[in-house]
Amino acid sequence: MSHDHDHRNMLPKGALMLACGLVVVSLAATSAARIAQLPPAAIPAAVRTSEHARIVTTRNLRFTDRADGAVVIEDVTARRLAGTVAPFTESGFVRSVMRGLARDRRMRGLGADAPFALTLWSNGQLSLTDTATGRALELGAFGPTNRAAFMALLNPEIVQ
Repeated sequence: MSHDHDHRNMLPKGALMLACGLVVVSLAATSAARIAQLPPAAIPAAVRTSEHARIVTTRNLRFTDRADGAVVIEDVTARRLAGTVAPFTESGFVRSVMRGLARDRRMRGLGADAPFALTLWSNGQLSLTDTATGRALELGAFGPTNRAAFMALLNPEIVQ
């Protein structure tokens, strides 16, 4: 029984040339964009500035986990309940976003006391800013249903 085998033809020459071509095209496109000093894709804060967008409404909210898995949302300014997101409901997006932001705070050694600013802009954008870290999320990027889950929290009359 022979233990000799050949590794020369394991990758077809055409596939290797295609992969190299893809790398070269990617590098060329990136280099051309940098050399031409093309602006990066739309940056929401820059778009708001260029459109002279102003704040329509904003609400400072604090999110707290409850023992039963629900998330209690408090309007910090009005010092009243703004809503509750029960576990395993359609508002799971709110829970997911807030868990991610809370994790970011824990990694930075920050507490949960600072509120989050939920802001609707005159150009229709909706943003959520962590006042402790300065991190901002553009909620329209997650689709209309997920945006609507946060949009509902702007109405001070609605308590979910």
